Amino acid sequence: MPEEPPSPESPLEPPPEAPLEPPLIRSLRTAVAAAPGDVPLRLHLAELLLSAGLHDAAVTEAAAALQHAPGDAAARELMMRAMGMPSAPAAPPTAPPAPSEPAVGGAVEPSRPAGFDWRAAEQEVDGIVEPRFVEPPLSADGSGDPGDADAWEVSAPGVVRLADVGGMQEVKDRLEAAFLAPMRNPELRRLYGKSLRGGLLLYGPPGCGKTFIARAVAGELGANFLSVSVNDVLDMWIGNSERNMHEVFETARRQAPCVVFLDELDALGAKRSRTQHSGMRNTVNQLLTELDGIDSAANEGVFVLAATNVPWDVDIALRRPGRLDRTLLVLPPDAAAREAILRYHLRERPIEAVDLGRLVKATDGLSGADLAHVCESAAESALLDSARTGVIRMIGTKDLLDAAKSVVPSTEPWFAAARNVAMFANEGGMYDDLVTYLKKRRKL
Repeated sequence: MPEEPPSPESPLEPPPEAPLEPPLIRSLRTAVAAAPGDVPLRLHLAELLLSAGLHDAAVTEAAAALQHAPGDAAARELMMRAMGMPSAPAAPPTAPPAPSEPAVGGAVEPSRPAGFDWRAAEQEVDGIVEPRFVEPPLSADGSGDPGDADAWEVSAPGVVRLADVGGMQEVKDRLEAAFLAPMRNPELRRLYGKSLRGGLLLYGPPGCGKTFIARAVAGELGANFLSVSVNDVLDMWIGNSERNMHEVFETARRQAPCVVFLDELDALGAKRSRTQHSGMRNTVNQLLTELDGIDSAANEGVFVLAATNVPWDVDIALRRPGRLDRTLLVLPPDAAAREAILRYHLRERPIEAVDLGRLVKATDGLSGADLAHVCESAAESALLDSARTGVIRMIGTKDLLDAAKSVVPSTEPWFAAARNVAMFANEGGMYDDLVTYLKKRRKL
């Protein structure tokens, strides 16, 4: 049995205003944390806390003891004292259990003190100690079972369509011919022997709308959308990354029709020859296994899209026929797309006599993210002027043109690296679209 704690009148009692707990209490807290089910040890800690004037902490420990031993009379008595209630008379120590109420396992059941409302006391301390486990409620058919829930968030079919993508008609035509038309017309697909094997890889400079286009494709197909990034899959424990990759595709199969969008594919599917860690190589192998089943009956209705800024860092096996064999270059927005993007970002801002034609010409070469930054900078300039003068000023063409001049195209570093790839690593015409664009822009 634990040693009897000092009484409240003991000279060892710390002053109530002491900001720190005594070393003995701190040591006992460590011992209780190591053995949370040791009720006598927890009650000994509660007694010391009560003697130190820490009534709330004593109530918490007594309540935790009652969770482990609901019928413990000492824990109930300690709870009552910690809450400042009058002490109940102790049960006679020699009172044996009534013959009509045999004790379980030979233990003597402590009698409850008379004149105390235990139900009211339990309601008063309810919530002081939070439950150790939280169990989600089950529905009548058991569908609330967490084992049945999808671990990945799947977006319902969205309202975004390719018509919502401003300009970029060449990208839309390529998507329609290589991806959308065969999927929307199964009779024609069978007539012409068009295979649905494989997926589509979107590549290009950052900030040009690859993710938005992927969502538009899902909207065109009326399919659910499952976006997967590297932090959703990679895990520090061996084997977990491969399991996560498998669960992604299992979730898509259950939610079919579903578009699986693999963002930053260069991180999920990096070249295995450059990867030293076996866990990363195994993750790429698992992705290859899942992609090999795209045309199987189990994967019917699962469409795979992927996006990357550096396709030359993607494992070559991912791009062989039957996997991500269709490639689409997503370039900075053309004039029509820039006008649509600028209209979108200025739609709720106070503008006046903005010459979109001049602004579209001045922003040639900027990405969608750059255009959003231009609008943000112009709004900031007008806001500061209004704050200084005390008069609300509208955003004008000059604000937007000045902002456009100050923005350096974020795509330039990407094109500098892509130029070397187009010149020296265009095996099999893999980057012919990129070569054509660079020549058109006189960057090659």
